[in-house]
Amino acid sequence: MSFVHTFNQLPTQRSATVNKLAQLLEPKSPAQLESMAQEAAKLTRQNFGKAMRLFAPLYLSNECVNNCAYCGFSRDNPIFRVTLTIDQVIKEAEHLLAKGFRHILLVAGEHPKFVSNGYLEECLEALREKVPTLAIEVGPMEQPEYERMVRNGAEGLVVYQETYDRPAYAEYHTLGPKRDFDWRLECPERGYAGGFRRIGLGALFGLADWRSEALGLGAHVDYMQTHCWKASYTVAFPRLRPAAGGFKPRYVLDDRTFVQLICAFRLCFPQVGIVMSTRESPALRDALLPLVTTMSAGSHTEPGGYTGQGRDDLHLTVRGRRVELDAHTEEDEATGQFEISDNRSAADIAALLRQRGFDPVWKDWDTSILAG
Repeated sequence: MSFVHTFNQLPTQRSATVNKLAQLLEPKSPAQLESMAQEAAKLTRQNFGKAMRLFAPLYLSNECVNNCAYCGFSRDNPIFRVTLTIDQVIKEAEHLLAKGFRHILLVAGEHPKFVSNGYLEECLEALREKVPTLAIEVGPMEQPEYERMVRNGAEGLVVYQETYDRPAYAEYHTLGPKRDFDWRLECPERGYAGGFRRIGLGALFGLADWRSEALGLGAHVDYMQTHCWKASYTVAFPRLRPAAGGFKPRYVLDDRTFVQLICAFRLCFPQVGIVMSTRESPALRDALLPLVTTMSAGSHTEPGGYTGQGRDDLHLTVRGRRVELDAHTEEDEATGQFEISDNRSAADIAALLRQRGFDPVWKDWDTSILAG
């Protein structure tokens, strides 16, 4: 039995934790929200201290076979595409290492022709001796594939359901393997069985009603903590940002409600890390420092975005086939997945954290701990 069964029972059966979450997501007065925020900050400090884990995404490829209405990488978007070579991936990673990062998240679109045949394993193998912590955010895989990723150096797996609303999911995902809602829903369990011990869950807010999304996500976290308890978990609440294709969110999660959502999850899941990406504005990220535990900084969402790698190989992809550009300039670059909001550098974020009394953590463990 998988989380799919639990998820299907949600309308009539909820755990005590999910019921508590539902109550905390009900409308609150300013005084009630302030009380929630104070208690959430207290719990965060008790469980995570002053540490703030820093990471950077490294985009390997923006090729994709899926049509997802909201995503800049969507198959039918006529964007500049590229898949970095292994040498180019290394150069991007070395740039991030020079900035201080020791935790890198490898991200790629889902395309069996371009991101296949051992490509991800080669990327991991090339970086594992350089980067202490590697995680992946790629298309869902079978358990044996996840086992190979772990053997080749991946420690973390990030997989967001996008939306926990079945009808909305079917509407937004019209082509490609991502259409299978249940297949994606079971992905964290397969990753856990494959050996991942850091797993990140999340929903993309703006695709469906925020409360139903939050309850689906909360139920997922609750299930994983109960049934896959040897792993540690993080949760993220990314809000839609402008991207190629021009998709407009149908639902709005305003800042006040966003804060309530984060507080509610902290109160229900005291030991789950909370991730805040550069999707959010500098002012909001600064205000939420007492509640979150992991932040990205200085991010790019396009392959080669840090050093310009791959610009000489830009192309279009039409029906799975590479189509050369008639012409492009040296300044042209691969299209990003979405626009970021916080453009501050890693050094700026680290300085801010120290100023606010936090400890920026670039590396929180070493493989030598496992020796012998």
